[in-house]
Amino acid sequence: MTQKITPGTAVLLVIPPLLWAGNAVVGRLVHDLIPPITLNFIRWVLAFAILLPLAQGVLRADSPLWPHWRRYALLGLLGIGAYNALQYMALQTSTPINVTLVGSSMPVWMLAVGALFFGASVTRRQVLGALLSVCGVLLVLSRGEWSQLLAFRLVPGDLFMLLATVSWAFYSWLLSRTTEPSSIRGDWAAFLMAQMVFGLAWSGSFAGAEWASGRTHIEWGWPLAAALAFIAVGPAVLAYRCWGVGVQRAGPAVAGFFINLTPLFAGVLSAAFLGETPKTFHGVAFALIVGGIVVSSRR
Repeated sequence: MTQKITPGTAVLLVIPPLLWAGNAVVGRLVHDLIPPITLNFIRWVLAFAILLPLAQGVLRADSPLWPHWRRYALLGLLGIGAYNALQYMALQTSTPINVTLVGSSMPVWMLAVGALFFGASVTRRQVLGALLSVCGVLLVLSRGEWSQLLAFRLVPGDLFMLLATVSWAFYSWLLSRTTEPSSIRGDWAAFLMAQMVFGLAWSGSFAGAEWASGRTHIEWGWPLAAALAFIAVGPAVLAYRCWGVGVQRAGPAVAGFFINLTPLFAGVLSAAFLGETPKTFHGVAFALIVGGIVVSSRR
């Protein structure tokens, strides 16, 4: 499951953070144009349409997908239905830099989920690294003012992103467990389509609940159309394809380290498109998070 990081594997694991940073920035740009869960649902409807010509055989009645439907239903819930919806909800009240920095705690959750639910061992060095990373996340949540934590004055978006991060940790560990036929696992389009079939059902039901609550306003126009096109092709299809292959090659714990590149990309993109310059506490928090992961990943 875990192999030496080759240049090709490194490229595969760098592409998703870049695209997901763009996803956070675009999600923030259009947060006034469309409700967050509806945005997630439309994103995956478009991604489904893009992928259908490449993997329509997965939907046949005799497809090897159906004997393993429970596994794909869970992958679709965690990786497609829940994670992205929670991230877009986070961007309603938080900034792309903060959202991606909170997401940088991913390797910590990878270790915790692996140890608690998948039988992975955890060393003292990994625990020390996890503590450093948690301090970085707390610094982001407090906006550099520790008194805010004592007063429980947290931005709701940051908490949504924490839930999204835990969801993605479970998703990544499940990706590393190969139980399905090679006819699906060996075809990236078929493997993503198998998840997307159930992910669409989950995201559609979540969007239905959002509509029932009265959040139905959508401002259609070229800005929203361009945003939907980007997040359907890049952060959805391309990023998920690269992440799935990268996790298989490097393992969830090692692959999780690359998530820490997302805030760097988000900071650059936010400065370019949103005019949101990083604060000092962002830099300190990122240093703590990366330092923690470096410590925990050393043998």
